[in-house]
Amino acid sequence: MADKAQQPPHLHLAEVTASQFLDIWKHFDSDGNGYIEGKELENFFKELETARRGAGVDPTNPIFREKMKEFMQNFDKNKDGRIEMSELAQILPTEENFLLCFREFVSSSAEFMAAWRRYDTDRSGYIEANELKGFLSDLLQKANRHYDDKKLQEYTQTILRMFDLNGDGKLGLSEMARLLPVKENFLLKFQGVKLTTEQFNAIFAFYDKDGNGYIDEMELDALLRDLYQTNKKEEDVKNLTGYKQSIMRLSDAGKLYRGELEIVLCREPIV
Repeated sequence: MADKAQQPPHLHLAEVTASQFLDIWKHFDSDGNGYIEGKELENFFKELETARRGAGVDPTNPIFREKMKEFMQNFDKNKDGRIEMSELAQILPTEENFLLCFREFVSSSAEFMAAWRRYDTDRSGYIEANELKGFLSDLLQKANRHYDDKKLQEYTQTILRMFDLNGDGKLGLSEMARLLPVKENFLLKFQGVKLTTEQFNAIFAFYDKDGNGYIDEMELDALLRDLYQTNKKEEDVKNLTGYKQSIMRLSDAGKLYRGELEIVLCREPIV
């Protein structure tokens, strides 16, 4: 009975709710960096196997290692050796909740960005918590999903628990985009090529030749190509075109202002 009491939350359930999913995520992402990796990943797989089998497992057993390798081959979609939030949503027996709904009705990062743009009216890279409910309602309506106010409130509160960690009532674009399927989350592609404030200022000034505070789609194309070449990242033309189109969904009539671009390329918003 003692072992059962110490069991990580909800892994034994036949179905988990949005709130329970978050409990599981926070339990195993112990350092809060947005990934289940390293020792966290080993602990997660061990506890998941224990919950499914109803008995303990030995992580030192070669069979355990082989099963874990097979598990990662099935669920680690981008092959980076760690589990992201959207990947966990495919692993756990989730109910018809906001995570799976989100993946279905936001079929591309471009759709997500277009919806975000309507709510981030001041181009700060955040939406206010009181706007989040409307943001989710908008996405659900686009997906022709039927929902009641109680369920919408549950989704809203769960996302607030996920991302508004400091309680300031603001939610960031890059954090919310973690709910996208890995292959559609173009923001993940810029990991490792993020710019410091100084680097961003320099590169934006270079492409904003006339100093009017924005760049157009052709300038963005050249900027992305240069950025990838500088960081020795290989991306084919098709992928870069997709990233460009997603970013341009944040633009205003074809004008991409520095505020939108800094959301994508900077480590953190410039204050």
